[in-house]
Amino acid sequence: MKKNVVILTGAGISAESGLKTFRDAEGLWEGHDVMEVASPQGFANNPALVFDFYNQRRQQLSEVSPNIAHYSLVELEQKHKVTIITQNVDNLHERAGSTNVLHLHGELLKVRSMGSDQVIDWTKDLNLGDFCEEGYQLRPHIVWFGEDVPMMTRAVEATSMADVLIIVGTSMQVYPAASLINFIAVDTPVYFIDPRPSIDEDSLKHLTLISKNATNGVPIVVADLIDKAP
Repeated sequence: MKKNVVILTGAGISAESGLKTFRDAEGLWEGHDVMEVASPQGFANNPALVFDFYNQRRQQLSEVSPNIAHYSLVELEQKHKVTIITQNVDNLHERAGSTNVLHLHGELLKVRSMGSDQVIDWTKDLNLGDFCEEGYQLRPHIVWFGEDVPMMTRAVEATSMADVLIIVGTSMQVYPAASLINFIAVDTPVYFIDPRPSIDEDSLKHLTLISKNATNGVPIVVADLIDKAP
């Protein structure tokens, strides 16, 4: 019988495709304080800077491709029911072929109206003066600091149904995403793939630590789960 396999992914899996992680050791994102480019206040203070920032990220995304970790997770769908819950705003999981992806922090290739619930696919630059059909300014479809995480309810539901949980490319330090691990059943096997895993080993009953990066660690776990499948 197919298992419900839930995968939590973060910046580490995208970094191996050439996308920079969310912020460096100084707390900067591409040289900017994150609050300048990832908060409602930052957008209100300097919308042109915010638009330019995400336009550059969108351009960078067009120059990279999914890696073996992304493709390995697609293989897992052949044997199990897979839900990917990602903190990443890129579309590398979808481009690899994954069919069930929840984006907790929004999507870089979408924009939304500032006056309605309309969300629009968007691949070009976004600027002041770009409006929705109802005449409202469009903004990046990104969950900024201080904003609600609309997909969190669906993520909690999926995680609570997990037969297996895989964590890859995330420090599990960013909330509310990090709280998802609290919703698994006590006997759920957890695979944590990270070169420097930051997790309390005693907090989980069935924890397997794999101290490798995503492209080396994910294929190992996927092969094991496929091998154990009926």
